[in-house]
Amino acid sequence: MGNNRLNRRPPVKVSIRLKRASVSPGDDDGFRVLVDRLWPRGISKDQLRLDAWAKELAPSTALRQWFSHDAGKWPEFKERYFSELSSRQEQVARLVDQARMGRMTLVYAAKEDRYNNAVALKEYLEQIMRHFVQAPAGKESP
Repeated sequence: MGNNRLNRRPPVKVSIRLKRASVSPGDDDGFRVLVDRLWPRGISKDQLRLDAWAKELAPSTALRQWFSHDAGKWPEFKERYFSELSSRQEQVARLVDQARMGRMTLVYAAKEDRYNNAVALKEYLEQIMRHFVQAPAGKESP
């Protein structure tokens, strides 16, 4: 038996940014991914210049409608949303892998900048990446 800390990699520094869909893409956005279930109104595919659309990682319609960007519901929204995300680990893992390759921008349509699913998803991804453990080949992570 070895010390589990020997199997840990140091936390990876990543850059996950947030950007409203109505804001023009920048050259420094890196990998741009839309994280809403619905396409932003009045914005064309060419205007968004997306690399991916991760609508499967957006909150369920019922959760989105219940939350309605109500700051008072934020803590419970995040708890429910994180629970939904925990059942979508394959899709989450793809996004984590992409984030590890370089800068990534989560694109969202909400007018609310502090209380939206992109903010919560960024927090969720950063938590996973901060606690990521890589075991040597043939061994399970703790």
